[in-house]
Amino acid sequence: MFNKETVLEINHPVIARDLTTLRDKNTNTATFRLALGRISTILAYNALMNISLRTKSVQTPIQETIGYEIEPEIVVVPILRAGLGLVDAITTFVPDARVGHLGMYRDEVTKKPVDYYVNIPNGIENALVLVVDPMLATGGSACDAIAFLKSKGAKEIRFICLISAPEGIQKVQNEHPDVSIITAAVDEKLNDDKYIVPGLGDAGDRIFGTSRNA
Repeated sequence: MFNKETVLEINHPVIARDLTTLRDKNTNTATFRLALGRISTILAYNALMNISLRTKSVQTPIQETIGYEIEPEIVVVPILRAGLGLVDAITTFVPDARVGHLGMYRDEVTKKPVDYYVNIPNGIENALVLVVDPMLATGGSACDAIAFLKSKGAKEIRFICLISAPEGIQKVQNEHPDVSIITAAVDEKLNDDKYIVPGLGDAGDRIFGTSRNA
């Protein structure tokens, strides 16, 4: 069983409703994207809850007062391609966040992630890095992405996903116990094909409309 202390599973009525929409195989692409966006906004809100602030002086129309700015630089790294679906929600909260990209796909034979594209901003060693991917299934892509970012100097990393499997959470915790996981749902398990059960199918296909009932 995974350690619940580093996993934040968000319980919210809007998430419960919209997850139902995402799980429904008859949900069309447009509706899927809207529901995904709403859940992503709630996940982003929670992922940014405990970041540090610095004070600044602000002159209101009445007098000078103390205001606040987000202290750490925020770097968002979606795991391509499905992770792109969560980026807008985070940049809505932090418009000046920089966005890197990690391209990975799952080899259907080995069930392991394969890297095909990397473009990461400089300076991640001093940033809060938010790795985003709708699904945390086996944990292979997540662990590879986190390990790569650490090799580039990243010290503070949080992983954000819509749906997670206990097996994937356990793998991330085993390999990267310092990385917290923010998720909308911890599902039952992985099936023999390494898909999350009950899950929602292939998130990338459903976000981009490349397979109607993925």
